[in-house]
Amino acid sequence: MHLRLVSTLALCSLPIATFAASDITSIEDVKRGQTVTVQGTVDRVMDTDEFRIRDSTGSLRVYVGPNWVPADVGEQVTVTGIMDDDLLPRPELYAREITVGDEPPITIEHRYE
Repeated sequence: MHLRLVSTLALCSLPIATFAASDITSIEDVKRGQTVTVQGTVDRVMDTDEFRIRDSTGSLRVYVGPNWVPADVGEQVTVTGIMDDDLLPRPELYAREITVGDEPPITIEHRYE
C-alpha cells in the first residue's frame, strides 16, 4: 500500500459504497449537464487534478480540482459527479465523490455549479 496525497479531499466515515449496475452509467451514454455515476479504470493521469477513466464503451476526463487525483493508473474507480455543459469537443465530469477500489468514498468538497 502506498501513501496518497489527498490535499483538500475529505474522507468520509461512511461504509464502503456499493453501486448496483443500474446506478452506473456507461461512458458512451453520459450527457452534458447530467449527474452521473461512472465506473472504470484510471487510464491516464493528465494533471495533478484531472484524470481519464475508461470503461468498455469509451473514456472520459474527470476533474477533481483543486484537489489531487486520488488514484493511480490502472486502479478501478467509481466516480459520481456532474457532466459539464460547456460546448467543448470533449466534455468532462466534475467529480463530487470518488471510490477507489475497496477504499471508503472520498467526497470532493469543492462544488462546480
